Amino acid sequence: MADDAQHEHTFESADAGASQTYPMQCSALRKNGFVVIKNRPCKIVEMTTSKTGKHGHAKVHLVAIDIFTSKKLEELCPSTHNMNVPNVRRQEYLLVDIQDDGFLSLMSDDGTTKDDVKLPDGEIGDKIQKLFDDSEKETNVIVLTAMGEECAIDAKEAPK
Repeated sequence: MADDAQHEHTFESADAGASQTYPMQCSALRKNGFVVIKNRPCKIVEMTTSKTGKHGHAKVHLVAIDIFTSKKLEELCPSTHNMNVPNVRRQEYLLVDIQDDGFLSLMSDDGTTKDDVKLPDGEIGDKIQKLFDDSEKETNVIVLTAMGEECAIDAKEAPK
């Protein structure tokens, strides 16, 4: 028993065993819900179900938009089969600063800071920059996290 000191375990972080996805039957998916298509987390924008064929399976045709790249993806799946649904987390942070390298400096409600979210290109990035430049108001940034990726998807004036 003297060797116990050699076998100390240190765990730097844990995610409580949370999986990045969970299975759901194709027929249970809904428009505006999330689904994994071609290993990408997507939001369902269109969903149609065909009639049962001679082999007895109705097919579900899904049209979805990748939540991070905005690319359109499609999938055809028997209604009784399972598809993966991403665990999507939406969190609001207070915008503290925008770094010179294009990363946002964000603070959560409990005071921890987060510096690994990039200022998005396009309309949302412009909106965040504009709200930040108006220094009289505080800005909240909404960050979407799914399957190991995260992205700022919106910003709004922080409530006083």
